[in-house]
Amino acid sequence: MADPPRVRSNRGAATATATAAAFVGCELTPYVLLRRPDKTISNDDVSDFAPLDGYFLRYKWYRVQSDKKLLFVVCTPQSKPHCTATQRTGGETLFEVGRSKTYTPTAEDIGHVLKFECVVVDAGTKLPVGHVSTILTSRVIPAPSPSPRRLISVSANDLMGHLDADGRISSSGTFSVLSYNILSEIYATTELYSYCPSWALSWPYRRQNLLREIVGYCADIICLQEVQSDHFEEFFAPELEKHGYLALYKKKTREVYSGNINAIDGCATFYRRDRFSHVKKYEVEFNKAAQSLTDALLPNAQKKTALSRLVKDNVALIAVLEAKFSNQGGDNPGKRQLLCVANTHVNVPHDLKDVKLWQIHTLLKGLEKIAASADIPMLVCGDFNSVPGSAPHALLAEGKVDPMHLDLLVDPLNILRPPSKLAHQLPLVSAYSSFARMGVGPASEQQKKRMDPTTNEPLFTSCTRDFIGTLDYIFYTADSLTVESLLELLDEESLRKDTALPSPEWSSDHIALLAEFHCNPRPRR
Repeated sequence: MADPPRVRSNRGAATATATAAAFVGCELTPYVLLRRPDKTISNDDVSDFAPLDGYFLRYKWYRVQSDKKLLFVVCTPQSKPHCTATQRTGGETLFEVGRSKTYTPTAEDIGHVLKFECVVVDAGTKLPVGHVSTILTSRVIPAPSPSPRRLISVSANDLMGHLDADGRISSSGTFSVLSYNILSEIYATTELYSYCPSWALSWPYRRQNLLREIVGYCADIICLQEVQSDHFEEFFAPELEKHGYLALYKKKTREVYSGNINAIDGCATFYRRDRFSHVKKYEVEFNKAAQSLTDALLPNAQKKTALSRLVKDNVALIAVLEAKFSNQGGDNPGKRQLLCVANTHVNVPHDLKDVKLWQIHTLLKGLEKIAASADIPMLVCGDFNSVPGSAPHALLAEGKVDPMHLDLLVDPLNILRPPSKLAHQLPLVSAYSSFARMGVGPASEQQKKRMDPTTNEPLFTSCTRDFIGTLDYIFYTADSLTVESLLELLDEESLRKDTALPSPEWSSDHIALLAEFHCNPRPRR
């Protein structure tokens, strides 16, 4: 907006700017600058409870309606009904809808322009000082809403259905897990995603759209990646708590992002408090593992070079949960049903294949130690930045890496030698490979078209203008868990109508994955 409107007084001035787009349910936050008497500029919110030098800022939001079709009656107890309007300016009526700096449009605002006013007010007289700064939005429209994704049963041929009201299958021994890289605000730049409208790329819009999508899946456990620490504390944790979730969080270490600590992203795991309780939390910092590795294997002269390659600030969050539901049909009634859930984001540049593989191997060895200490089902969820057929995917899905795999050629620090050590004993299987094993039927055929028959993985979980492929997975221990249902995959054609992800409908460059599992009865020991 050129030449933003200003309010000036002998004590200060306020200037406001804001996005012109307005959508139902998406918070509007004008950018307000206060010019102080000493000529310094601040964007602090100066309220009447804490005035600055005897002055504060007053905000008002109005819904703008045409007077031509407007008539409303206010009835008072001791007088006849009479017609009145809040304000009239140039053939329009302004209905006051808010008195805070931010405002979230409602369904009543659809089709109407919103007006924001900001003015400097004398704290003593409560009178405005100087002119009023105003902003007009575009007409409020409903937020784009994609068609709901269906849950498709893979335990019986071609059974499908929409998510239930409570999002859960009636069997008490089942639970659902969602894994989703939500695209952190610090990475959602117009340079990377120029094809996405700026209003749809803005965080106030995306966070509401993401929340609606996540809540709509009604998962029992939610594993999110790229969650900024401030967004976790101020938005996701309190908002999901309203829907019955408790939260665990691990932010990245600070070696890479040394600026604003609130801009550091990390992994967040949420669980329904009526379905699970928290038993233990483990945090994996790959930077610490890199330091231990270089201390043990490399001479001092090589440590600095090695650490510059290995230190990538990634983390993993491991939660041990106890189910509050019983595993019906089990041979051990009353036995505690524990579950180990690992949530990670292996954000490593593509050319550092050795680092990526080493980090995933480090995580798996840690999970092996947990498995050795307890008879416990495991889930390994996240964005691994590894396509099917890569060495990291092979390690996860097959438990080992072929010594002749081309990815092993990149190993300047010799951290992958000998290749025989790149193995684990966890019986991990990719949940979405269950689609490839479905029987014949319309639902199975549709999903199989969205699967890669050579790898038994989805054709993509990330779809941008420059890349399409599978990077996200939900792995589970097949000896203790069985896949019951999977959230249907999206087809590329439907996403390409908006060029790619993110888009006004889908607010991340990844798609959400969700699987429902049944706990297998465990034999007596």
